[in-house]
Amino acid sequence: MTTLSRTPGLHRVCTVLSMPGLIRLVTEIDDNGPIPPRGLTRTLPDLPVHQVRQAVEQARAWGLVRHRPGVGLSLTPSGSGLADVYDALARAARRHHLPAPVCDFTSRVQHALCLLTLPVLTTEQSQEAARTVAEDLDGVRGLLQQWLRENPELTQGTEPVLAA
Repeated sequence: MTTLSRTPGLHRVCTVLSMPGLIRLVTEIDDNGPIPPRGLTRTLPDLPVHQVRQAVEQARAWGLVRHRPGVGLSLTPSGSGLADVYDALARAARRHHLPAPVCDFTSRVQHALCLLTLPVLTTEQSQEAARTVAEDLDGVRGLLQQWLRENPELTQGTEPVLAA
């Protein structure tokens, strides 16, 4: 089994997982419960409609959400697991004030996912701080890799749905 630590596979998965619409969709449902039918644009009013559609299509393709008649769009167990990964990424980024001392949840998750795909390059002055961030992110990387092992279809040959 290939590990996804700083590989093109991890980079591809992190790119898709860092889509703002997907982050918002998964965390919104995790935090507030199912989104009622025809309630997506009311629930995520600050996202363009095409981003919401793309996020729903990607989430359905990966088995993260399902539509339950009478209830609406809800998370699958896989989607709940991804919400836990997003929470852990955001906590790690917040602990280190990344990407800035004050920013939103989505930016923190995106920045942390980006850091997971990069080699650690530091100067001597920033070496200790970078080591601390890297150690913190290694724990989150482990959580992400566990989630990916439980959801192998995400790393096998299928191309992600990306906006044109």
